[in-house]
Amino acid sequence: MAYTLTANDYIDILRDELKLALGCTEPIAIAYCAAEAKRVLGKAAERCEIEVSGNIIKNAKSVIVPGTDGMKGIAAAAAAGIVAGDPAKKLEVITGLTATDRAEIKKFLKSVPMKVIPSETKEKLYIKISLFADEESSEVCIAHTHTNIIWEKKNSEVLIDNTDVFNEDQDKLENDPIIAKKALLTVKGIIDFADNVDIELIRDIIQRQITCNTAIAREGIVNNWGANIGSTILASSDMNIRNRAKAYAAAGSDARMSGCELPVVINSGSGNQGITVTLPVVIYAESLNASEEKLYRALLISNLISIHIKYGIGALSAFCGAVSAGCAAGCGIAYLHGCGYDAISQVLSNSLATASGIICDGAKPSCAAKIALAVDAGIMGFEMYRYGQRFNGGDGIVGKNVECTIDNIADIGSEGMRSTDWEILKIMTG
Repeated sequence: MAYTLTANDYIDILRDELKLALGCTEPIAIAYCAAEAKRVLGKAAERCEIEVSGNIIKNAKSVIVPGTDGMKGIAAAAAAGIVAGDPAKKLEVITGLTATDRAEIKKFLKSVPMKVIPSETKEKLYIKISLFADEESSEVCIAHTHTNIIWEKKNSEVLIDNTDVFNEDQDKLENDPIIAKKALLTVKGIIDFADNVDIELIRDIIQRQITCNTAIAREGIVNNWGANIGSTILASSDMNIRNRAKAYAAAGSDARMSGCELPVVINSGSGNQGITVTLPVVIYAESLNASEEKLYRALLISNLISIHIKYGIGALSAFCGAVSAGCAAGCGIAYLHGCGYDAISQVLSNSLATASGIICDGAKPSCAAKIALAVDAGIMGFEMYRYGQRFNGGDGIVGKNVECTIDNIADIGSEGMRSTDWEILKIMTG
């Protein structure tokens, strides 16, 4: 008999995914790995080697490391972790950097040899940091998810060895209980859970997401961050609900990609995706005077559908993660309007068919513009449904049902765009 996810399983997935993070998750993962390597070494490092996968290079190359006065890139992220990071804080590893810390980070970058090595691994999310001092060394390796340490060594002593879990023959790490649960997600199951779960069981998770992600979106609207996509949308168009939903989602990314020190609750390993599944639903709920409970349930829809789509694609890909998040936000908006399974399935297929060609060319200010496009596609998918329009199975990538469409997107994002990923990386690295 096939296993059916329980309410506790869905809550486990949410707690695993909706984590608090400061800054773009790829450079922060580098900082975390570096901070842990420093902890293991136990003394000041005299040399540092950083081996990273292509997707880590792509997503850490151009984004500002929070709290560093504008420093960006892989070496800066590692230096911040080594000099001032607290590995116990994981994705908040460099929260609260001081002026003294910033001076020490700059000094470290000038005085300590640091070598960045492109990894030949097939794993898309891979970071290995080796530190050396006197005759001692430490080595820490993260893979698959941003805080998942699979290897740790001091001198010749192996402290952690979970490398066997990342055998190529073990597709999607099916032996990991949380990943096994994510593999069983369906749109129907997600809606059933959102309809029926006791709100008190998820209140803390969802309220933290609303609070944090709304705060950084407002910061992005009010102040000068990145290319100011959010405030540009508001300045160049009327203030209708659709434009406000796009603007606030984009504004959160404006701030986050440019070093804002406000934390974000992530989704699918990404702060941008966490912002994108949150803000459009919050903006629509305010406009509709929806109850707090209705908003929470709608955010369960948007979060879990985004996680469902991203499971098949993988954490990092040439397929822009804003697409899955923006389309999932359209589903949350549909739920606020009273839609059930059939309507939400149609909304999702409509929106995925519209926006799935957006590529990921790394973390940087233009992510905010891609978020605006993806949110617009999610809303258009909903508006198509409201006016009796739809894309049918067999129209391009649209499958015979919503799960087939999601499977098609997974094939494109995980396999079909591998060569695209390498071409993008070649362009970005010259």
